[in-house]
Amino acid sequence: MERDSHQFIGQSSAFLDAVERASRAAPLNRPVLVVGERGTGKELIAERLHRLSSRWDGPLVTMNCAALPETLIEAELFGHEAGAFTGATRAREGRFEEADGGTLFLDELGTLSMGAQERLLRAVEYGEVTRIGSSRPVRVDVRIVAATNEHLPNMVEAGKFRADLLDRLCFEVVTLPPLRVREGDVEVLSDYFGRRMAAELGWDGWPGFGEVARRAMENYLWPGNVRELRNVVERAVYRWADPSQPVDYIQFDPFESPWRVGIAAAAPTNVPTSRDKETAEPRYSTDLSQLVDVTDFREATEKYEKAVLEQALAKCRYNQRQTAKALNLSYDQLRHTLKKHDLLN
Repeated sequence: MERDSHQFIGQSSAFLDAVERASRAAPLNRPVLVVGERGTGKELIAERLHRLSSRWDGPLVTMNCAALPETLIEAELFGHEAGAFTGATRAREGRFEEADGGTLFLDELGTLSMGAQERLLRAVEYGEVTRIGSSRPVRVDVRIVAATNEHLPNMVEAGKFRADLLDRLCFEVVTLPPLRVREGDVEVLSDYFGRRMAAELGWDGWPGFGEVARRAMENYLWPGNVRELRNVVERAVYRWADPSQPVDYIQFDPFESPWRVGIAAAAPTNVPTSRDKETAEPRYSTDLSQLVDVTDFREATEKYEKAVLEQALAKCRYNQRQTAKALNLSYDQLRHTLKKHDLLN
């Protein structure tokens, strides 16, 4: 999924169904709610709704409702007259007036204050806004597309969101699936972002990902969804030293470090406490715990040992002496273990 080229990358039925629903709603002059976790591409759906509508040649104005303090939200949405409040030295159009004839995309809708919600309801109901400091309403022709990662019906029950505003905005609700349920899309997206990064770095070709990296990405839950996957892939590619070999080391947490800020320097490193055991980070970033399905203990142990070796080799750029040091093995011990698992070149 790439914003700059307006592309949707994916093949899973859950993802394609969401895109199809947005495509069908696009030509209708009705508000649409886009719901999804962070990083799922809500802004891309909003852009698709605009580009496939009769308003495609009008403005697409975006406002992140969470990016401004509550005191400025209404002024940004509806505009203000000169002298309406301290610092308002001249009159200014709001986002509604800027979007006249086009689409207004309200991101993070659930963060709007109740006061702003009331004014937004009037704008949606009557198609007019009144600047702060003015008594003269201004007619606007704006289609509303709003996005949130909150469950708005729950917010209504909790008294944090107006039920009448939700009724007005939920003509259609497009819910984007998280990446962890988009079967097959991790592989497609990682290859797409990997190729783009390799081209940006001037590599002669794209070697792809190694088996260890592919399995790690498939087993990871991707809490940051596509945005996180793009960062992880691009970081892995640019750190990879040998463009002729498949990229086979993945670091999911860029803050992972033995010198992480906040770790008590005086705490002994070789005697973990019970709390340490619960919260300690794995030595390597790639999650090995899900690589085996334990039905036979001996076979599972062999697979796990091989996965550890593959991961360590990838991290050490296939330098066997560095790998032996990282695993606290002698060089001969490592060679023997590599031979056992048929990992010697």
